Amino acid sequence: MENLISIFLNSVFVGNILLAYFLGMCSFIAVSKNIDTAMGLGFAVVFVLTITTPLNWMIYYFFLAPGALSWVGLPDLDLSFLKFIMFIAVIAAIVQAIEMVIDRFSAGLYSALGVFLPLISVNCAILGASLFMVEREYTFIESVVYGFGSGVGWMLAIVAMAALRIKLRYADIPKGLEDYGIAMIVTGLMAMAFMLFSGISF
Repeated sequence: MENLISIFLNSVFVGNILLAYFLGMCSFIAVSKNIDTAMGLGFAVVFVLTITTPLNWMIYYFFLAPGALSWVGLPDLDLSFLKFIMFIAVIAAIVQAIEMVIDRFSAGLYSALGVFLPLISVNCAILGASLFMVEREYTFIESVVYGFGSGVGWMLAIVAMAALRIKLRYADIPKGLEDYGIAMIVTGLMAMAFMLFSGISF
């Protein structure tokens, strides 16, 4: 249990997938102008990561990993080179399902997210979590916790950024740094602030 808590806290703070690895920056910068929209996209990313990370774990360890197909009499077959394609296919399928649900039950959020909702399919943070899960050799339960924690960390970062950008509307920003320029600077400062958590032992 202590290990799961450590994985969760690490994925939210120390190893924040956005502020430590800078994955998922495109939608982070583009959608973080409004808190409601940022929250909506954040919850969608949490849901996608919580579902796809353990699902990709099962696909990898039951079908793709070296020796994974020994249960069908093919112990020497190694399909791990297919993990990129399979992971992206799973992510795209889950995102498509979420897109249909949001369109059905929240037309306002669907309209606000616009093109960035289907772009979750190619959000490198989603794929990165699955690849990190394989690289770190997590168990199934650990992959669930890691996926959820990575999503929470991403949502925390985008909501904080949205709040800061609202405050920045009233700041006297040099003309050359308006909008995306100052957003990148603030992102860098947030990443430095999150580095302070690296000294904490979870």
